[in-house]
Amino acid sequence: MSYMDKSIEELHELLVSGKVTSDELVKESLEKSHEVQEKCNAFVTILDDAKGGEVTDNLLSGIPYGVKDNYSTKGILSTGSSNTLKDYVPFFDATAVVHLNEAGAIKVNKTALDEFGMGGTGTTAHTGVQRNPWDTRRMCSGSSSGSAAAVASGVYPYATGSDTGDSIRKPAAYCGIVGYKPTYGMISRYGLFPYASSLDHLGVLTRNVRDAAIVVDTMKGIDKNDMTSWDSKDVHLLEACTGNIKGKKLCYIKEIVDRDKFKNCGKELKEHLDNYYNVIEKCKKMGFTVDEVSVDQVLLNALPSVYNIISYAEVTSNLSNLTGIIFGPRGEGDNYIDMMKDHRTKGFSPLIKRRFVIGSYVLQKENQERYFRNAQRVRRLLVDRWKEIFKDYDAVILPVASGPAKFLDTSKNVQEENTTLLEEHLQIGNFGGFPSITIPSGFVSDLPVAINITGNCYDDENVLNIAYAIEKELGYANQIAKEVKHD
Repeated sequence: MSYMDKSIEELHELLVSGKVTSDELVKESLEKSHEVQEKCNAFVTILDDAKGGEVTDNLLSGIPYGVKDNYSTKGILSTGSSNTLKDYVPFFDATAVVHLNEAGAIKVNKTALDEFGMGGTGTTAHTGVQRNPWDTRRMCSGSSSGSAAAVASGVYPYATGSDTGDSIRKPAAYCGIVGYKPTYGMISRYGLFPYASSLDHLGVLTRNVRDAAIVVDTMKGIDKNDMTSWDSKDVHLLEACTGNIKGKKLCYIKEIVDRDKFKNCGKELKEHLDNYYNVIEKCKKMGFTVDEVSVDQVLLNALPSVYNIISYAEVTSNLSNLTGIIFGPRGEGDNYIDMMKDHRTKGFSPLIKRRFVIGSYVLQKENQERYFRNAQRVRRLLVDRWKEIFKDYDAVILPVASGPAKFLDTSKNVQEENTTLLEEHLQIGNFGGFPSITIPSGFVSDLPVAINITGNCYDDENVLNIAYAIEKELGYANQIAKEVKHD
């Protein structure tokens, strides 16, 4: 009998009743890890010596899970999916991992990602490309590509992720599962390999909203090692998932989903928008108030550039310590400067090096005001506009991306017009540190598509309850990837 396709609560009940043991769950999870590795290349490391653990009252005790490979794990290879750290074994656990360890959770693998979380495709890991379990010709998106593929394939009920622009939420959408990024600082970033510190969030990928609540309830908490973390002891996410949405108000942004912008669009985009508007109608029938809200198009158009400038600048600074001198494979050269050049030239992928060049350029003294400071100002304008929206509405509800997962062979992807904001709007959740969750909403071309729900900072309980209510209505919780037949 297969157990790993069940929810956390179902598994806990089976463990407590003695119908299955933790060792049996770990054995099944490891077997599935190897199957999914062959199919999707989802992992950097599989912990074949993992053993079951004690079962307690904690819902996560004795249950296997996966750790994204940009989380520090004591005594376990932690590469960030980069050749610059291909042999790095940390001496400490990330705070979030410590909390999961204390709960009795059992890590069974480290999941692959786009190198240091950069790139949204799942194609830049030093171990190769991650493939979508629904259709291996298509991408998982990134950067939490390995976590998404593993959870969707039924390797375990959840895996950790990180999200700097959409890196939990879009892979979840492409793989037909739930991706939750809580309010900035709810989960300590200590032990996460940094990308852009003002944008980085830790979170989780699961197959239903309640599981996401359970895991983040465990991972969260104030941490003296992360001065941006905050005291969330009065936040109880699982308890908040009641499904009561009386008086709740949602809105969507006209300039992002206006059908008039897509009159000549392809089949997949049209069906994706149809699916989204069907969800909106279902929300109204459930009792939600749903309104259309307008945001300055000029401001929205600046979103991708602002994200690129700020994130590239921050990562250039954050990863300047990867020299090959302190840790990582030593570069060749007659002096330390040449050794660092050799290490960074050979160690980083071309995409990463391009981002470093841009980041260095916008941080140069003569360029800071024109690029970096202006990007920060526009970020503030976008965040302020969303905060105005949250004065009147509980959450913004929008489609994720412009359709189902894109092909890995990019020449097969239909080039749609006016879809930039559909692809990039999730970045606003990182700009403002807003809680944001993606849930499956249906299928296009037999592949999953999703909606996203984003609310105001510290309003995570409300956001998850809204998502839980909509999830129950739509009926796509707990689905396992089924490979699509194709010619």
